[in-house]
Amino acid sequence: METVEETLSEYEIERKKPMPSLIHSIVQANLIFEIKLRYRTIYTVPSELNLALSDWDSVPDVCIYPKMEINVQQDVIAMTEPPLAVIEILSPTQSLQTLVDKAHKYFSLGVQSCWLVLPSLKNIYVFSDQENYEIYRESETLVDKKLNISFPLADVFK
Repeated sequence: METVEETLSEYEIERKKPMPSLIHSIVQANLIFEIKLRYRTIYTVPSELNLALSDWDSVPDVCIYPKMEINVQQDVIAMTEPPLAVIEILSPTQSLQTLVDKAHKYFSLGVQSCWLVLPSLKNIYVFSDQENYEIYRESETLVDKKLNISFPLADVFK
């Protein structure tokens, strides 16, 4: 039996996550657009932001922070404050268990809400804590009660 050895790209090594695909990238952009369209005065919504929380580094696909004043002359390489929410999108080469484990870790570090996005099923799981979540489908309106966010998912998966 032949063993297949997986080679990680620089991107995957640096970010400690799989390379995003076309669908992953489009869904990520659509989610950011929908949140910013409705909540740009309340939240700052960075993508691919390095988090250095306690003894753990992570780069979620999307973070949701309270509205921040941005000073372009003083950049931040790694945020040490947990975001209010993180959004993780399942990549084709990633296991769902990996994202569930990350969600649990985020909650233990002070994140209030975690969304796990499954593009191939057109579902988003909105976790309000480590054990409780709601599932939203493409035809439904996503509701994050902790952040008071609500928007239809119709355009997210298109």
